Formats: sequence, C-alpha cells, structure tokens
Amino acid sequence: MTTNSNVADATSSDHPPLLNVPDRFLRIGSDLLATTSSIWIFVIMAVICADIVMRSLFNQPLQGVPEIVAYSVPSYVFLAVTSAIRAGRFLRADFLYAPVLERYPRAGAVLEGFFNLAGTWVFYEIASGLWPKLAEAWRTAEFFGAVGVFTAPVWPFLATIFIGACLAGLQFGLMTTASTIRLWQVRGDRQHPLSLFAALAFIAVLVAGGYLVVSSGLSPITVGFVAIGGMLLLVLAGVHIATGLILLSFIGIWAVRGNPEIASRSLVLAAAGSINSYSFGVIPLFILMGLFVDIANVGRDAFAVAARLARRLKGGLGIATVFANAVFAAITGSSIASAAVFTRVATPQMMLHGYSTRFSVGVVAGSSVLGMLIPPSLLLIVYGLIAEVSVGKLFIAAVLPGLLLAVAFAGLIMGMARFSPSFIFAAGQQASASPAELDDSVSFRDFSSKMMPIMVLIAVVLGGIYTGFFTPTESGAIGAAGGLVIAVLKGALDWKKFSRILVEAAQISASVLVLIVAANLYSRLLTLTNIPQGVAEWIIAAGFGLAAFLAIYLLIVIVLGMFLDSVSIMLILLPLMLPVVSSLGGDLVWFGIVTTIAVEIGLLTPPFGLSVYVVKGTLPPGMATLNDIFIGTLPFAAMMLLVTIVLMVFPWLSLVFV
Repeated sequence: MTTNSNVADATSSDHPPLLNVPDRFLRIGSDLLATTSSIWIFVIMAVICADIVMRSLFNQPLQGVPEIVAYSVPSYVFLAVTSAIRAGRFLRADFLYAPVLERYPRAGAVLEGFFNLAGTWVFYEIASGLWPKLAEAWRTAEFFGAVGVFTAPVWPFLATIFIGACLAGLQFGLMTTASTIRLWQVRGDRQHPLSLFAALAFIAVLVAGGYLVVSSGLSPITVGFVAIGGMLLLVLAGVHIATGLILLSFIGIWAVRGNPEIASRSLVLAAAGSINSYSFGVIPLFILMGLFVDIANVGRDAFAVAARLARRLKGGLGIATVFANAVFAAITGSSIASAAVFTRVATPQMMLHGYSTRFSVGVVAGSSVLGMLIPPSLLLIVYGLIAEVSVGKLFIAAVLPGLLLAVAFAGLIMGMARFSPSFIFAAGQQASASPAELDDSVSFRDFSSKMMPIMVLIAVVLGGIYTGFFTPTESGAIGAAGGLVIAVLKGALDWKKFSRILVEAAQISASVLVLIVAANLYSRLLTLTNIPQGVAEWIIAAGFGLAAFLAIYLLIVIVLGMFLDSVSIMLILLPLMLPVVSSLGGDLVWFGIVTTIAVEIGLLTPPFGLSVYVVKGTLPPGMATLNDIFIGTLPFAAMMLLVTIVLMVFPWLSLVFV
C-alpha cells in the first residue's frame, strides 16, 4: 500500500523539456507559499505558547488567539498544498496504478493525465467558487472577532486559500500537460495496444457513469451508494484520495439536489469552513513536535536505554525495540516515523547480536504501530475531529490499550524466545549482547542525559491534557516548543535542518487536512442521501447486535487496510459507521480506540502493508526481502487482532480513566 504520489506524478525531474520554464515558475511559487505556510505554523506555535504564559502567570490571556488559529488553519494548508503535491505527499493508493505505468507506459500516461485533470478541476472549482466570497469580504470589510476586544479582516485569509488553490490547479494542469506529451513520446507498450484501449474505456465508463448519475433522476440513497462505489473504484485505481472524494461527492450532491451550483457552494464551504476551527490547529503542531524530536535522535537514545535495561531477558533487544517504540510513540504519534527510525537504529544491532533477519525486521515493523495508538496520536486526533469526540478523552482512553499492546508484544517475544527460538535467533546462534554496548548498567547520568528531557516533555504534554490545564491544541504548541528546545540542546539542529523541518511539517499538515476537507464534503453527501441512517435501520431490523456489527466492521477495516492508508479508511468508513455505533449503544470514545488498532493492522498485512514498505525502503539493499518482513510481522499482526478483540469484549479497558 504505497500512498505517496511520487511514483507516478510528474515532478520537475521528469517533465518534458518543453515544460521546464513553467515548471520552474511553479517551483518558485510553491516554495514561496510553502515557506510562508511553515513560518505561519511556527508563529502560531509561538503565539499559543505566549498566550499560555500570559494566562498562567499574569492572568492576562492574549485576545483573539483562538479566532486567529481557526482562520489560519485553512490558510496555511492551502498555501502548502502545491508543495505537498510536488513532494509526493498528496496521498494516493498506487499499488495498481504504478505497475500499469511501469509495464504499459502509454496506458499509464492516459490514466495519469485523467487523474491529474480531475485534480485540476477540483482546485479550479475551489478557486472560482471562492472568488466571489473573497471579493465580497473585501468590499464589505468583513471581519471576525468581537468589536472593542479584537477584530481582524477576513479577506487576507480567504486570499491565501484562493492563491493556494490557484497554484495547486496550475500544478495539476502542468502535470496533465506533461502526461499528454508523454503519451505521444513513450514507445514502451505499442506491442500491447489493448492496454491503451482498456485505459480509454475505463475513463469513458467513469465519465458516462457520472453523466448518468446526474441525469437519470435516481433516488438519493441510490445516488449515495453509486457515488461511494465510484469513489472506491477511483481511489483503488490510483486517483489522489482527496480528489476522488471531492469529485464523487460533488457529483452526488449535484444529482441529489439537481443543481451543480449547490454542489459548488458545498465544495467552497468545505474548503474554507470545514477546517476553520481552533481544534484543527492541533494537527500541524503535533506533527512539528514529532519532527523536532525525531531529528534529536530520541529514538536512538530510547533504544540504547531500553536495550541495557532488558539485556538479561531472552529476546531482550526485541523487547527493548518494543518499549523504545512506545516511548518514541508518546512524542511523535507516527507509525511511519517509528518504522523508519528503528529500522536504522535497532535492526542492525539485533542482527549483529544473533537475531534472525525476519525477526529483526518484523519486530521493528510490528511495534511501529504503537505510534498511532499511544497518545499523542495523529490518528486519534483525526478520529476525534471526524466523530466530534473530545481528543483529550481519546488520549486518556488510549493509554491503557497502548500499554496493553506493548506488553502483549513483549510477552509474544518472550514466548517465541522460549517456545520457537528458531524464529527469533539466527541458525545456530543465541542472541548475545555486546559487553561494551549493552552489558553496562544504566547510570543515572546516562538516563538523565538520554531520557529525562523526553520523559519531562511527555509528562508536560500529556499531563497538561489529562489535568485539563491545556487544550490539545495548546499541548501541541507546548510540545512543539519543547521538541525544539531538546533538538537545540542536543546540537541536532542547524538553520538548514530547521527550515527543512518547518516546510516538511507544512507539507504533511496540508496532505492530511486536505483529506479532512474532502471528508467533510463526503459527509455532506451522506447526510443528503440518508445512507448512514438507512444502514443503521437495516442493521437493527436485521437483528444484528453490537457484537455482530463489530465483527463485520473489523473484517471490512482489515480488508481495506490491505490497500488504503489509515487516515483514508477512517475518512471513508466513519461517516457511515458512527451513526450505526450510536444507534446500537456503543461508546464513540471506545469505538475510536478499537478503530485505531484495527486500521493499524493494515500497516503489517500483505500485499501492501505500508510499515513493511517503509522498513524495506530504509534497509540497506539486500539485507531482507519483502517476504522476510511480511513473515516477521505476522505474529505481531495476529497479536494486534487479539488485542482488538479483547478491547471489543471489554470496553472498560478503554474507558476506565475517561
């Protein structure tokens, strides 16, 4: 399940020479906007921290901070979206599309051109629909805030969204042109003319299907199901996920309301308003915190300490990897970052000391999933925003399940070391520890230098949320500032790395939050068609209880997890499933924990487990095959499934502290 778009998108390195000049101008524009976005995020972090200080020490909070943060979120998202597209961070499922492009380049160029044309249309529609709102805000001097306390004009924020959407549309337009030129240049599959015909036929069917949906007078619920099916088809075929969600939702709203203007207004409202909330400011801040902590080599330090503490246990380095991952997860909230870091840090050490290749890579990929469960977790934040559930409650609820999963992984390793040592240890060897590296006891000085700053950061960030002293957004700002301090004190940050981290935070935030915009439009379609309510009524009428529903839901999530990334699965399924859970009496906080673990199973399962591919891509060439990594992760995927079932059966494990 590769979801980066750089496999197939036309970047500056593979444009036809004819397009070098416009590509250069677009690169300059995207870099300028991304830099502005990254500085904006950093300033927001500083402003929130200043507000906390003024409120706590002087009882004088800064006026207008929540409103400024809310209006800033869509602004810095759209400013960075073109850079995210060019960097390959605009998410897509390309496991089917990439092989087609490689084997049948002309057919792939046709599909690529169509998908990029769809992206061009989406951002053109956003920009053209936003222009009247921008002009009106300028003409009427529209403002937000409270008169006499704090006010700010609306038009600059709308202008940034408009400019970002225009540049993103131009970028997709350039990529569409490049695909068209490439179609006539490539010669690779002229011996397979049917492949080109099949690609054209696929596009024709999609276009004809869209026309029939908006012109046939179908019932709303039929339109909804057709749109959902078409959206899944497009996503699996390789269209960018946000583009697919927006395109099919637009067509569905048009068909239900019988008016494309209503669909256009809904799209503009989603682009400018769906993420215009103080709560959404938490996402870039926690991303920034994770990037600062990552560059400070916190993963390496955590592994060194855990390896020494677990040196006398059988399978000790595997257990050390699990618990170092748990610590790393508590400050980054990213499974992918965990997989990349510990592949570099832990895998060579385990193989050096007698562990088998399959286990060494498997335990890294397997334990990386802790990154999306142990708070602060980006996936829990996304769930909370979609389900309109308190992110703080989700973080509290995830603590015990996260520790349970970590302990279960450690128990699994100890059990395999005793009953199946051939899986863990290389043939004819027992794992040994290097006296110089692992046999020394952990001194207080070592622990203080390596772990104390991180433990303090975790305590402040999570403790502030749990005690109610910080909102999740404020905790994100404090965490990002703390991560910056740690990176500076460790000497891991120079100006070049600092600027790169800021831009990367902007790109990742844009790729995630544009998906939220798309999901908002998708939710509007589902509301218009009454599909969630209809599904809930059907399940209740069929006599399904909560347990039977959860079994079906778990199966669907695991299957989708083989092909799609975790955020996309949530965006597609949750608007459908949340009303069902509520109608069956399920707690949405508990359901969020179950969902998070279930979707993370997909990171480990063949054929396209994303964590497996991250580990493979980080390893030196020839160290392990994909087959080795998948086999190594199977015990951990099975343990995740078992823990998920336990949490389904015993909801109190998630709700005991809530």
